[in-house]
Amino acid sequence: MTGTEGLDTGPVRLDGSEGEGGGQILRSALSLSLITGRPFHITRLRSRREPPGLRPQHLACVRGAEALGGRSDGATVGASELSFTPGPVRAGDYLLEVGTAGSTPLIFQCLVYPLALAGGGRLTLRGGTHLPHSPSFHYVATVWQPVAHAYGFPVQLTMPQAGFYPEGAGEMVAEVGAPREPPLLVDLPARGMLREVHVSSFVGGLPFSIAERQSRAAVSMLRERGILAEAENRPLPVTRSLGTVTFVLAQFEHTIAGFTALGEKGRPAEDVGREAGEALTRFMETGGALDEFLSDQILLPAALLASGRLGRVMPGTTRFSAARVTDHLTTHARVLEQFLPVRVRVDAGGAVEVAPA
Repeated sequence: MTGTEGLDTGPVRLDGSEGEGGGQILRSALSLSLITGRPFHITRLRSRREPPGLRPQHLACVRGAEALGGRSDGATVGASELSFTPGPVRAGDYLLEVGTAGSTPLIFQCLVYPLALAGGGRLTLRGGTHLPHSPSFHYVATVWQPVAHAYGFPVQLTMPQAGFYPEGAGEMVAEVGAPREPPLLVDLPARGMLREVHVSSFVGGLPFSIAERQSRAAVSMLRERGILAEAENRPLPVTRSLGTVTFVLAQFEHTIAGFTALGEKGRPAEDVGREAGEALTRFMETGGALDEFLSDQILLPAALLASGRLGRVMPGTTRFSAARVTDHLTTHARVLEQFLPVRVRVDAGGAVEVAPA
């Protein structure tokens, strides 16, 4: 059995106020709906956020899902509920205008799996590449991407232009291939020894000295904690967007982790560098194999593996330890269980297992 026979194909009903009560439920549902062919209806959208309801960046996700194959009802800015009916996803090339404050990495992660399972293509997304409350392009390209490859999803990412808040105006391009043979089991109970730390400091449209100050602060802060790090400073191509970012990439024996800090007007560059370094040190104080962001992002490919959507695999189970059990993680887990025949167990101590139901 491949995991696609005998499945419930009826509509899924979701309460958008559950768990973290933000946009996570909608993005996960859109992706899973396109993958499974199951429609869904969601109520009380983002009821725990201010302002509540559908915002432009979430509407961009809906429009992206419609472009791949589907239609929505009630998807307008401010809406508290909507329905989505998927159609066959079409392989091919897509150009999507996400909008000034829209996160291209978040929309990419919503659309990449349906497109890959349909045969692949190219996603060109224009909007923000480095925004608050969103994975940065560098995180997706260096932390998420190796995990996707491990699950059999060949994806290549480039960023012709960076886009910072509030102007956006960035662009990321994803070359998405059809899935390859997946693993039989993914087991990441521990991260192992720290092998290498790399600090990347970037500026877009601002003096290069800011990048140098950011990286010096990050490296100095890490040295105080006994962690040696290499650093590089680079300009980012931009159009009308200005911004800075410090990204810390940590390579462990078994896993990889990444931490992003964004500059903002009036904030000292040294604070930005220290923030990124401190995020790594907080992670290392936990026993988690995966940082809190990757712990959430690995769930969907893990569920595709467990449900048999990637082929005949046994046992098709993913096990890992999370640095922190977040509402994002548990909310995502519940949505996955409503669309796919999987069981996601999340222990309070951080142990996570995604297995066939």
